[in-house]
Amino acid sequence: MIALSQLPSKTVQTISLTAVIETALSVGAGGSSGSLADKPILKNGDGRLIIPASQLKGRLRHECEKLTRALGWPTCEAPSPQNMCPQLANKSEAEKRTFQIPPYQLKKLIGLPSSESHRHCLICQIFGNPSLPARLQCSDLVCDRPEEDIPEVLRPGVSINRRRKTAEDNKLFYLETSPANSALRFSGVLQLDSAWQQEGDPEPNFALPLILAGLKQIYALGGSKSAGLGWLHWEGLDSIEADLSWLERPVPTDLSATGGES
Repeated sequence: MIALSQLPSKTVQTISLTAVIETALSVGAGGSSGSLADKPILKNGDGRLIIPASQLKGRLRHECEKLTRALGWPTCEAPSPQNMCPQLANKSEAEKRTFQIPPYQLKKLIGLPSSESHRHCLICQIFGNPSLPARLQCSDLVCDRPEEDIPEVLRPGVSINRRRKTAEDNKLFYLETSPANSALRFSGVLQLDSAWQQEGDPEPNFALPLILAGLKQIYALGGSKSAGLGWLHWEGLDSIEADLSWLERPVPTDLSATGGES
């Protein structure tokens, strides 16, 4: 049984985000009504346009995964649970040994046997996996302009037959977007919990520099990005203090703190 008095105290760092949409935005809401569009744009209960937290977090995780792999840090393969930490079912024994480095060895989690090993890559330590809670929580990005100030824009489209490479018959559809070139601002927050405790020497706070670097790689959100929709830039990221020198840190290879293979 988990005793509340034994739970570690947490500190939460809040990161404010503002995305300025440079082109028309298309974040579809399947099954929505109240619009003539076949794919209406997503809105909250107040009628304001939003970019859902799930889309932002998923895209941010993808960008952070690309960065850790480019930097040489072993990274599991989401979203299949058996391929993620700590199972790594699709990895060979040699590949599994690369995960046995001190920054991946977490101390015993509350409520689990003391003999159980907990090795989780940097991405899982931030974004979580089926056996580890996420440190990072995202809010929806909400447009700062009310619904009545944003006119409805419908864009026609047609389905393409991939085999014949021609337009399909009777496949006209309408896509609802925000107005083009209106510089809509979408604001929200990220909340980053304190780090999991690691065995041996603690790893420097890698989460914040990795998240900031990942955000800077996100140039568009929503649907039809290849058609020029949803392109954006972030405001205020450069003013957030973070030790970006961690991105130049070599990957440790000492396995002494892990206690061998699991």
